[in-house]
Amino acid sequence: MLPERPPRRHRYPGRLPRDDRAALAGIVHVLITGCTWAQVPTEQFGCSGVTCWRRLRDWTEAGVWPRLHQVLLDELRAAGKLDLETAVVDGSHVRALKGGSHTGPSPVDRSPNGSKHHLLTDAGGVPLVVTLTGGNRHDVTQLLPLVDAFPLVRGIRGRPGWRPRYLFADRGYDFDVYRRALRTRAIVPRIARRGIAHGSGLGHVRWVVERTFAWLHQFKRLRTRFEVRADLHLGLLQLACALICYRKLPKS
Repeated sequence: MLPERPPRRHRYPGRLPRDDRAALAGIVHVLITGCTWAQVPTEQFGCSGVTCWRRLRDWTEAGVWPRLHQVLLDELRAAGKLDLETAVVDGSHVRALKGGSHTGPSPVDRSPNGSKHHLLTDAGGVPLVVTLTGGNRHDVTQLLPLVDAFPLVRGIRGRPGWRPRYLFADRGYDFDVYRRALRTRAIVPRIARRGIAHGSGLGHVRWVVERTFAWLHQFKRLRTRFEVRADLHLGLLQLACALICYRKLPKS
């Protein structure tokens, strides 16, 4: 899945490039520990933090992480670890200390600059689709983009799974126009109503997306956004989703 490197020059070829596995190990180290790129232990990984950042940039621009996520979803479905009939959606706010695109003032946290992670999972909490927006964007604005980006999951014989039958969401998604849009896509909305007492009973299904956000925030680099470039932060988010899928495989 990695992009091919340009051929080396015959004259003045320079140093040999560092191993891709070492660079990936350094990227995962930053993702898990939350350290800066300059703090990557070169002696341990055989690759400097600057090289790891450059590989993250190149691989993100080449679309490596979505393809990796897709392959792992196919393997999970082949192993019977996916329930695509039901989907759950939610959003989570993180602070963005260095600004950049896809940031905005949070309306619920004294208006610091931040971003939002929008996540769609299956009935077991396996991350299927993730997007990134500014912290001032309403969660419901990403409902249809998440649903339309539902992956075409293969892995078993027959028609690939491409659309959930039910979609669960909290009161933040309670808009009739979006309910109608979901029904036109042959999806039954299961969205809690605003203005009524708590206890709708939908929480016994929706809790899995909160657990998935807890899994994502175990990767300390995702708790706070340090990347100025939004595509790099989204790339780390997609890599974390792929790692969660990998951990759920029976052989892992």
